[in-house]
Amino acid sequence: MTFRLAAPLVVLSGVLSSFAFEPLALPYAMVIGVAVLFGVLRAVPDLRGRSVYALGVLWGLAFFGPLIWWMRAVSDGAYVGLVIAEALLLGIVALPLRSVARLAAWPVLMPAVWLLGEQVRGSFPFSGFPWGRLVHTALDTPLESWVRLVGLPATSFLLACLAAALVLVADRAARHRAVALAGFVGAFVLGALLPVGLSGPSEGQTARFALIQGDTPGEFLQWPPGAIFQLHADETRRLVERVEAGDTEAPDVVLWPENSTDTDPRNRPEESAQLDALVRDLGVPILVGGLLDGPTVDTVENAGLVWTADGPGQKYVKRKPVAYGEYVPFRDALGSLVPRIDRDIPRDMVAGEEPGALTINGVRVGDTICYDIAFDGVVDQAIADDAQVLVVQTSNAAFTGTAQPEQQWSISRLRAIETGRWVLVPSTNGISGVIDADGDVVTRAPLRQPATIETDVPLADGTAPSAHLARPLELLLLALGVVGWGLAIVTRRREGTTT
Repeated sequence: MTFRLAAPLVVLSGVLSSFAFEPLALPYAMVIGVAVLFGVLRAVPDLRGRSVYALGVLWGLAFFGPLIWWMRAVSDGAYVGLVIAEALLLGIVALPLRSVARLAAWPVLMPAVWLLGEQVRGSFPFSGFPWGRLVHTALDTPLESWVRLVGLPATSFLLACLAAALVLVADRAARHRAVALAGFVGAFVLGALLPVGLSGPSEGQTARFALIQGDTPGEFLQWPPGAIFQLHADETRRLVERVEAGDTEAPDVVLWPENSTDTDPRNRPEESAQLDALVRDLGVPILVGGLLDGPTVDTVENAGLVWTADGPGQKYVKRKPVAYGEYVPFRDALGSLVPRIDRDIPRDMVAGEEPGALTINGVRVGDTICYDIAFDGVVDQAIADDAQVLVVQTSNAAFTGTAQPEQQWSISRLRAIETGRWVLVPSTNGISGVIDADGDVVTRAPLRQPATIETDVPLADGTAPSAHLARPLELLLLALGVVGWGLAIVTRRREGTTT
């Protein structure tokens, strides 16, 4: 196959893969798209490395262009820069993919290299961008059950194996078409026979949570300081009035979203007094989402802060702040070139170092903040610290009307399946909602208006199989990808020597 024929096929497969995510969320679209990519890379054994790299870049542009169209809500520059960065990384991934495609074990090695690529771009550059993983498309299919058993990385590998099986089935000259077809069908059958809730943590006591959605008073970065806090305080006061009137039960824990105060309430007496009064009247703590003053005047912490009867207590600081969205790498060099950076991001968010397991009124809450939920390690460590329920404090106000909130919501649902825990998502103006331990949506609040969700949540004890299998399987599969790539290089050199 020539480059001229391969290039449009790669572009079409990248666009098709993006259709697997919201707003379309077409089941299996990415499995088919990756299968086309695998087939093309197998059909171009003689292309030069630069041409293979170009094919990978084209696939990345075609995939990430539609996938993260929502990034334009931040700025066109941020959108273009992120798409290009991810496409360049996928260009690099295409090189080992083509290399192992020549080996007899390619149906296993190409998926291992694909997983290697996902893990690399999920951690580099800066904290990485673990968006658009193949495993994210398993939701609402029989394949989602595998997440509870083997974790997200190994399920991504499984879906990539299904893509390779499709290539084999479509190749009339392949010797193992029947085996590939049997494996393809078997993955779905086993997934269907393995209900999500078959193996997982036990659910014992329950706790009552109130999720506060205060809404935002205007467009991104256009609200006056303290306005968002007041909206959330007012909505919580309405909850207090309903409890005092006997119209609803008092909660055990109140959850506010990320950036529910865009100031540090510890240093603002009026806000501190309101929080003290709300906690006193409810008789329970509030997990506030705030922008807290950092260790220096030029830094800030995006944190979940537990406000108790004694004032501010434990806090969890977001561990994965977004480069060029919440902090600015190379600020000294870029600030003079792009003045908007210093205007829109005057202080850099510093990353937290501690897991988000907080004890609130006797409940062990695994806190994550927005983007954190996409990172395996952040969630894994909260569960390892005995979190009984997961919370995703988020503020998607900047992305209202785009696919970003729905894409993040889907990741939150997968985390519920993976961990066997209920996931509670308080958001400033949507999506706020509750997800049960099987990944099913219990309730969602209306968008772009103040609302309170009150729900009784079973608290999970113990761990799902994925807590023990995910990391060892991930390391094994990553090693397989590296070894396969090395073997392909050695084989190529030997063939070059003999010819």
